[in-house]
Amino acid sequence: MSSPAHREKLLQVLVGPHVSEKATALADGSHQIVFKVRPDASKADIRQAVEMLFEVKVARVSTLRMPSKQKRFGTSQGKRSGWKKAYVRLAPGSDINFMGAE
Repeated sequence: MSSPAHREKLLQVLVGPHVSEKATALADGSHQIVFKVRPDASKADIRQAVEMLFEVKVARVSTLRMPSKQKRFGTSQGKRSGWKKAYVRLAPGSDINFMGAE
């Protein structure tokens, strides 16, 4: 099975769900869930973390990096940090319910 150190690493892979209009539409229609993940997370790590935490079967994982953006705050300039997100397609018959209602 997996060692405690490996399980601890998998618990830190997912930062949280990404909530947007596109993510909600994908969850309803395509059985895909969008997560914010650590920048150093691999697709295999993301798959194992989702399967371990939510006890579902994952069919496919797609990742992409969201670039950082330059922003202005009055006269000063700033920069939003970049981040990584993962589109997780669930196997047929699997579902993740974040609301807790059955």
